[in-house]
Amino acid sequence: MEIFDWIRELSSWVIHWAHTPYGGIALFVLAFCESSFFPIPPDVLLIALCMANPPMAFWYALICSLGSTFGGIFGYALGRMGGRPLLERWVRTERIQMVQRHYQRWDVWAVAVAGFTPIPYKVFTISAGAFLLDFWRFVLASILSRSARFFLVASLFFFFGPTINRFITRYFNLLTILFIILLLLGFWVIRASSKRAMRNP
Repeated sequence: MEIFDWIRELSSWVIHWAHTPYGGIALFVLAFCESSFFPIPPDVLLIALCMANPPMAFWYALICSLGSTFGGIFGYALGRMGGRPLLERWVRTERIQMVQRHYQRWDVWAVAVAGFTPIPYKVFTISAGAFLLDFWRFVLASILSRSARFFLVASLFFFFGPTINRFITRYFNLLTILFIILLLLGFWVIRASSKRAMRNP
């Protein structure tokens, strides 16, 4: 339960920025950091900002997409400069092997999948640089996947703002638990895939 409590507290701290004048700046910084090391996805703050101001939803999605893309480039640069030794300091060996297999099979499309789903995006941005994936195709995959994800969220609030707001307000606690489960599920997918990669060298 400690991990649930820790993530919930961290999520609450992230959400509080939506009620300050610095919400947009915080969203960019959060999206940037999440692409390389921060554990909480920017969707949490994006949703809070969209709830507070639905007409600005697409603007917030753009900020989030830009921050995440630049953060992904930063993660790529870290992996490119540090190479495999740096990656091994942050990620377990079996996970590295799993990600490498995904790249061998799917190339940059593995980045696109990670960018759109709850799978930890930061693992793929750093490893993309370490495995020397083509930089511009990596950037394109990041832009497409992250923009699709964040603009999908923004669209719901822009077109169905009052309805979505009532739903989230009513089921906020349940949705918070669901978010934590999805976050942990993403890490579980990485772990399960890692074990399969170890069993099938």
